[in-house]
Amino acid sequence: MSDSRLTPFHKVLIANRGEIALRVIRSARAMGYRTVAVYSTADASARHVREADQAVCIGEPLPAQSYLRIPAIIEAARLTGADAVHPGYGFLAENEDFAQACRDAGLVFIGPSPEAIVSMGNKAGAKTLMKAAGVPCIPGYQGEDQSEERLATEAARIGFPVMIKATAGGGGRGMRLVNSADEFPELLRSARSEAQSAFGNPEVILERAIIEPRHIEIQIFADRHGHAIHLGERDCSVQRRHQKVIEEAPSPAVNAELRERMGATAVAAVKAIRYEGAGTLEFLLDRDGNFYFMEMNTRLQVEHPVTEAVTGLDLVELQLRVAAGEPLPLTQAEVRFEGHAIEVRLCAEDAANNFMPQSGTMALWKMPARLLSELRVEDAMRNGAEIPPFYDSMIAKIIAHGRTRDEARRKLMAGLADGVALGVTTNQAFLQRCLSHPVFAKGGATTAFISQHQAELLAPDDATQTCAAAIAAVLLYETAGDIKLQAAGRRMTHTLPISLRFAIGGEGKGELRNASVVLSHPRHFDVTLGAQTIAIDVVELGADAIRVVVDGIQESAAYHRDGTVLLLHYCGQPLRIEDKTRAASPKQGDAAGDGKLRASMNGRVVAVLVEVGDTVRAGQPIVTLEAMKMEHIHAAPAAGKVTALHVTTGEQVAASRIVAEIELMVQAAVVAA
Repeated sequence: MSDSRLTPFHKVLIANRGEIALRVIRSARAMGYRTVAVYSTADASARHVREADQAVCIGEPLPAQSYLRIPAIIEAARLTGADAVHPGYGFLAENEDFAQACRDAGLVFIGPSPEAIVSMGNKAGAKTLMKAAGVPCIPGYQGEDQSEERLATEAARIGFPVMIKATAGGGGRGMRLVNSADEFPELLRSARSEAQSAFGNPEVILERAIIEPRHIEIQIFADRHGHAIHLGERDCSVQRRHQKVIEEAPSPAVNAELRERMGATAVAAVKAIRYEGAGTLEFLLDRDGNFYFMEMNTRLQVEHPVTEAVTGLDLVELQLRVAAGEPLPLTQAEVRFEGHAIEVRLCAEDAANNFMPQSGTMALWKMPARLLSELRVEDAMRNGAEIPPFYDSMIAKIIAHGRTRDEARRKLMAGLADGVALGVTTNQAFLQRCLSHPVFAKGGATTAFISQHQAELLAPDDATQTCAAAIAAVLLYETAGDIKLQAAGRRMTHTLPISLRFAIGGEGKGELRNASVVLSHPRHFDVTLGAQTIAIDVVELGADAIRVVVDGIQESAAYHRDGTVLLLHYCGQPLRIEDKTRAASPKQGDAAGDGKLRASMNGRVVAVLVEVGDTVRAGQPIVTLEAMKMEHIHAAPAAGKVTALHVTTGEQVAASRIVAEIELMVQAAVVAA
């Protein structure tokens, strides 16, 4: 007799994109399933599209026009004959309407039931359920009255600092820390706007802010046969803008007794709601060892690889088996933990510019042999890949596993130093500094780690940058025009210095450097930068790599040149160098204090907060842009009068576009005089 609880399937549609789509494809294929990808027009040439067995275009670039279009995804499943859907994470992964639409279409949804998503997907409802199940929760407000007046009153009752959180949210979106009553109205508006854009629901809850906690989450699995287990904890305390940057398992702050208590609490909670599939209960752990429920994510997590590394389990495989109606293949007593794992999120963002999201073309993407053999890399990148501005800024995850925490940390630092990502600014160097920081090395990082040590984590490495500038000067000389040198010995030596001028740093804002280059012997250069002269011998020059001896030390660097722009990866740091040798010198004072407010990245205008004629103060919000699922306020550079607005709400704008013009008070005073 067949078991009515079984729901077999043979072809899986992945309702997502990028690295998570590729991750699901890998496990599904290993189990013998055919796979279907969906994509927007912006992702037509993406790797997940090429590597699936079939692919269907579901709309235009914006998520609302593609990856959030439930009817288009259901139709893609019908067209291809897919009989199961894996939502990945993000987009529709925790959308009860999507899970219900899959059920109505006869598709197996590889995740929990719509009812479970409803019960746990809303933060307010989840807290009520967890309290009833005896799970400790953070004091706060999760009422139906969402008026600004009521929320402000409740915030004052709870006491500042207070957290605003989108009820339907996750990943730090729709979340704001409010330190005083004066800040509350603007931060509430911003949180609601971001929540509406990301989740289609502007409702929020309020919680007492627990200062400098650990962010600990428990991975659970449950099947439809009444079994539930936990797979230990992950520590996700290193965050910026409430979004995770580094995750690890186990947590340095959790001992065996606390792990057992937290795990038992999580298992009891999911059994109470008859949960099915993969899920994660997130907790805040205070300095005294007390833990408080924050939310439950009813899906696979970005950081699931660290759990896989220490347990030896394939969580996507478990998801597929549970969705097919199979019982869990192991009991709690059979779960084993081995070693330590750490994951970093490599994001297309400018850490030095308030972690501003970046988009563009990844000119050179190279994961060297040492990195691939020692570490796990989850990405959807390749040379020439486009990073569009419409989606999350994470472009790769790099995971290290070691016998000890320090071994895993060392492996990850080495891998980050070796990996090459040139063409779009990333947080690669920032991640290396986080891993090497003594507080993180000792296992002492809390959610305040980045804010407390930001100056150190972002401080420029002058010595490395000087050596990089010298190597850049040699590369600019060697790869100029049609006289690229492949065999350095063919070039005539010269004793007269050749002058170069170039900018190191981001586009349009690099630091200008002057250099003189002397080729005194074949393959030997003397590069003078200011008062310092650096001797460089070129050992080998290839199409995208150079081997040099710098002041007696032999080492390698990767590079990519496109016209006047040279992209260089040296000592684990990516740098952008623009050759300005033949460019006209800028006039003193140009572009300084001109009152023009420019878009800091490609994005969509979600709010215009002033009108022409308004008088504004320095730092006053003028326009809010949304890029890669996060809102970014663009403020007045100085006090003055708004004379022009060049954007409207809903409009897509390019980086550096002028969005507003302000007649500065100082300029007005000079004119009046």
